[in-house]
Amino acid sequence: MDSWLWSITVIIFITVHGRQLHASEGFISIDCGISSNANYSDSKTKLQYVSDDQFTDAGINYNISSDYSSYQPPIVYQNSSHYSLEDQLLTLRSFPDAPRSCYSLKPVIPNKKFLVRATFFYGNYDGKNSSNIKFDLHIDVNFWQTVNITDPANGCFLEAVVVSLGNSISVCLINTGSGTPFISALDLRPLQDDMYPAANTTQYLNYAFRVNVGPDIGSSLVRYPDDPYDRIWWPATEPNWVQISTAQMLSSPDDYAFHPPMIVMQTAAAPVNSSIMEFNWTFADTEAPNNEFYVNLFFAELQFSASRTFDVYLNGRFFHSAPQRYLFMSILYSASPLDASSEYLWALNSTGLSPLPPFINAVEGFTAMHLTQAATDSGDAVDAINAIKKHYQVKRNWMGDPCSPKQYSWDGLDCTYLTMLRITTLNMSSSALIGVMSPSFANLTKIKYLNLSYNNLTGPIPDALGTLSSLQVLDLTGNNLTGTVPDSLLKRSQGELTFRYDGNPYLCANGSCKSKKTGTAIIVIPCVVSVVLVLLLVVIFTVWRVTKSQGKCFLLHIQASKNNMLQLENRLFTYKQLEKITKKFTNLLGKGGFGNVFLGCLEDGTQVAVKMRSQSSSQGTKEFLAEAQNLTKIHHKNLVSLVGYCMDRDHLALVYEFLSRGTLQDHLRDKAGDVSVLSWEQRLHIAVDAAQGLEYLHRGCKPPLIHRDVKSSNILLGESLEAKIADFGLSRAFDQKRSHVSTTVVGTPGYLDPEYYSSFQVSEKSDVYGFGVVILELITGRPSIFVTDKQSASLVVWVRQRLASGYIEDIVDARLQRLQYDVNSIWKAADVALRCTELAVHKRPAMADVVLELKESLALEIGYRKSEIPSASNNSTYARGTEISHTNDTSSTSLLELEHISSFTPSFR
Repeated sequence: MDSWLWSITVIIFITVHGRQLHASEGFISIDCGISSNANYSDSKTKLQYVSDDQFTDAGINYNISSDYSSYQPPIVYQNSSHYSLEDQLLTLRSFPDAPRSCYSLKPVIPNKKFLVRATFFYGNYDGKNSSNIKFDLHIDVNFWQTVNITDPANGCFLEAVVVSLGNSISVCLINTGSGTPFISALDLRPLQDDMYPAANTTQYLNYAFRVNVGPDIGSSLVRYPDDPYDRIWWPATEPNWVQISTAQMLSSPDDYAFHPPMIVMQTAAAPVNSSIMEFNWTFADTEAPNNEFYVNLFFAELQFSASRTFDVYLNGRFFHSAPQRYLFMSILYSASPLDASSEYLWALNSTGLSPLPPFINAVEGFTAMHLTQAATDSGDAVDAINAIKKHYQVKRNWMGDPCSPKQYSWDGLDCTYLTMLRITTLNMSSSALIGVMSPSFANLTKIKYLNLSYNNLTGPIPDALGTLSSLQVLDLTGNNLTGTVPDSLLKRSQGELTFRYDGNPYLCANGSCKSKKTGTAIIVIPCVVSVVLVLLLVVIFTVWRVTKSQGKCFLLHIQASKNNMLQLENRLFTYKQLEKITKKFTNLLGKGGFGNVFLGCLEDGTQVAVKMRSQSSSQGTKEFLAEAQNLTKIHHKNLVSLVGYCMDRDHLALVYEFLSRGTLQDHLRDKAGDVSVLSWEQRLHIAVDAAQGLEYLHRGCKPPLIHRDVKSSNILLGESLEAKIADFGLSRAFDQKRSHVSTTVVGTPGYLDPEYYSSFQVSEKSDVYGFGVVILELITGRPSIFVTDKQSASLVVWVRQRLASGYIEDIVDARLQRLQYDVNSIWKAADVALRCTELAVHKRPAMADVVLELKESLALEIGYRKSEIPSASNNSTYARGTEISHTNDTSSTSLLELEHISSFTPSFR
């Protein structure tokens, strides 16, 4: 065992009390679910517990069932009076509405060590009497453990030693589709830097057990204030032990790295009539190859005698000698993980040099938690976006890390995932932002796209926005900004920056202008005239540029409709430029009702898709302008972006971003040229992306839009299979105060909402129907209408008939059946699809609900994938944590108590 680094402390005369923290400085103690702003002093520890409303923005408060709040279970441990967590277990907070919900514990000092403890007691709070609730916990962006509740009367607490990577520590509850996440209490305790050296910025330590050996029978567990770090030490006594104790103070060295509480070290146990003392803990065979176990063995000689010596063995092999000195504390600890094993059998063997047997005072065990997920850069991303969130009191589900893990990134954000994680897109359009523009927007140094349109922002535009070198689009349309537009933004808007600021009546774009005052025409007229003159000069200059340059793209404000109602603000192409970038329209990508689509290449190498209106197209200038109008207003990561347009005499064209992997339909029909089959996880990622795009049309656009032709051929895939919704030319605005709008039937057979087809009434639920068909395509690999038994069949009808037998395998794509997938994930997706395609419109979910449920299906599949590769971080027995037990013996009068029945409780003999 020479490969393992071990340390035995040299003892000097410094008392523990002189070095321990005083009081509870830096403690965060949260009783989840109590009333907002409530607080109280815990009856046992006297620690001040507060409500969780200042630490999280989501969730619903509950009380546990009265059957459990008034019930008093029996004493469990050898008739001892254990510490009660009654106060913290009576309430909880539940999180039914999001895939990830987080607590932000702050302030903390970066690069400092902390103990984090989360407590869970179900207590049938929801009246469902559930016996199988599972959800995951993350610390910041990394998986911590799985909470597994198997009985309404049972719960668990989980604990970890962590190092803060920023000025806060997040504890996140992840909905994996196996029950609603909830939490009863959350504690954060600062530790000394020298404690637990195996915990660092790349690895945390998961608590497995912590045992106080040899206290009096009936002793309670030890925690604060006896342990100034509020660790929980469980009492352990055995009939074949003799107790050793002292009331005298013990000494420890300056570099004593674990600081056990004095009361724990003042008791020990030794075997009766034996020179050997043994204890062990066991892993399941499937977990043994992966466990990474750390152990701390605590010793303090409490009997005045000749020095006793004994050797320590692990699994039959010598580890170290352990000489002892009177009233001096020492520790034997693993600086590296123990060799993986299905069992750890420890033996303390007397050397025979002393008549006294071996002894031990306490034992701690931990497993490694590796930090595999990168977090968003804190300097100019996390700090900035959190400052923005605080400034505007944002109530979105903005919790935890903004970008990581990717599947839980914040709504309205896009990030770069190359080296350091940085925020590149922030869309807060129509978010009810009120007040001046936060200076923190200028701290998003890698931002490319910033949309703050249609809010109630006031005051000047910060000059610092002009220094954001990566910024490509800045949209401030429809606010109440005042003052003069910074010169830096105006200059950049003549080149690479798309800058929109229409709809700010008090904003001036030249020189200095004063705020508009009611009834003061002298001030109003010069400002308006100045703006008009500047706009005229811009138009004259840009028109001159059109005539002087070929192959150039630039910004232009142009009024294109007869009623002067449409303003386009994207790149304007001439027909000759389109001929050049498409090589005279030689590379045909596809055909549609509007016309042919060609592959093009801009001067900087950017590939684009050019949609040319054909002469025979029924879509004329009016339809063209409608599509252009919609596209210029819409920006979302899951919607195809408009690069520019052409209105050159009879030539009408739209220029889109090009997505290299083609349509989803081609991939499902093996027409994409890809050799590999889309896995179920890939299909779910595509479904989530597309659903988010549709949700944005319905909820993020002002006014909201209906797509009206949702189908797999209108879902395009990028190089990394990211999905985007295409073809908004058929979109129509709808009034949320009405349930529908009337129009002529437009769409594709097989995807058409039956209600729409029969009544000529369309609503956002028509898009939901079409998307439900797309989900069924992803599951089955079949088209929306196909031939079976020599007759046409509707995919929706076919799936409903097949699922009547109760076997999901009857409909799953045969190509998927050659791959591994989670059946529960498929079932959940199928259930969503069937509800989307209900004949009754009111039974269909909103797209926001579809997004949430697809994310839950994806989480199930990802969890299944993880389970296929066992690891110590998520499959070992210790992941079940330490349990809280509530029995049914009604004869007891004891309080609701914490019972330690961890699978890793050491067995002593």
